[in-house]
This record gives sequence, structure tokens and C-alpha cells, in this order.
Amino acid sequence: MSESEESTDQPPDADGPADKTVVAEVAAYDEELAEDVGALLERVTELQADVEAVESELETAEERLERTRADFKNYKERAKRQQEEIKERATEDLVERLLEVRDNVGRALNEEADNVDSLRDGIELTRKQFDRVLAEEDVERIEPEPGNEVDATKHEVMMRVGSEEPEDAIASVYRPGYKMADKILRPAQVTVSDGPEETESTSESLSSEEAAK
Repeated sequence: MSESEESTDQPPDADGPADKTVVAEVAAYDEELAEDVGALLERVTELQADVEAVESELETAEERLERTRADFKNYKERAKRQQEEIKERATEDLVERLLEVRDNVGRALNEEADNVDSLRDGIELTRKQFDRVLAEEDVERIEPEPGNEVDATKHEVMMRVGSEEPEDAIASVYRPGYKMADKILRPAQVTVSDGPEETESTSESLSSEEAAK
């Protein structure tokens, strides 16, 4: 293969001898066309430079993305450890306060008292202390009044009973519930009224009226 043939197989270099040779060859036949070819070759050179710049920016962006991913992963791990530590400290604090309540219950049970009322008073004080601990943890009792409407999110209906309360209203609370902030820990168990029960005197009165008719 001749040297001239080898040169034609090489890719043109931007603003290199090959580009000038092409323009010169075209100019030998058509100078206007040569100008257009020259402008196109310059545009190709510009586009090649733009591509290289974009590739460099893309490589930089990928490196930043990898660093950001690594930083975010480290952040998640730190946040998880911090949450676990906060939870552990909160649990320890709660247990410490509950231990005080337990100690008071033990003292009340071990106290020698002939007076049942005195023992009851001691247990009542302990219960109040326990309620204070719950209040400090933002725990509230769910204990609706008879006659209130049933709330399916807070109440669990155990049975329907005859009651002086309006039909479908709460008749009584079987077991109170508890909530912590906006979360229901345990719904209150309630009975629901079937409506006032008909008394015997009312039934006799109605029978007498029907007989009179």
C-alpha cells in the first residue's frame, strides 16, 4: 500500500492537514463549495470539542453522584444508630420510673396494717404515681361516658345490652383503653345499648289499654 493510500485511511484531525487537503482539493473544482466544506469541518471540530466537554462534565457528575450516595448511606447508618440510642435511653428512663412504682407497691404489701383502709390508701397513692408516669409519656385513658357515640377507631364493642341509654349509644365501659399521642395502644371495650328495656308496669299498662279498646 502506498503512502498516499495510507494517509486517506486515517481519520481527519480537527484543523489538521487532512482537513486543509480536503478543502484544497474541493477548491480546485469549486471555491464556493470549498468554503462550505471548510465551514462544515470547523463546525465538526466545534462539536467534537463540545462532546469532549460534555463527557468530562458527565464523568465529574458521576463521581459526585457516587460520593453523594456514599454520604447518604453513611447518614442513614448514623441516623439509625442515633434513633436506636434515643430509644434505648427513653426505655431505660421509663423502666427506672416504673421501678419506683413497683418499689412502692412492694412497700404497701409488706406494710403491717390492721386497717384495710390504710392499705387501700397506700395502693391508691401508688396507682396515682403510676398514672403520673403514664401522663409523662403522653399516655391517656380512653374511657367514654355512657350515652356517647361509638367510635370504631377508639372503641371495641363487646356486646349489645338493654339499657336506659339511646339505642346504639355506649351503655357502659367494660375495660378502658389507652392512647399514646395520636396512636391507639388499646381500644376501650364497651357495651352498646339496644335501647331502654320495657318495664313490667309499662307492659301491663299497654295490655290494659289494648283490652279497653
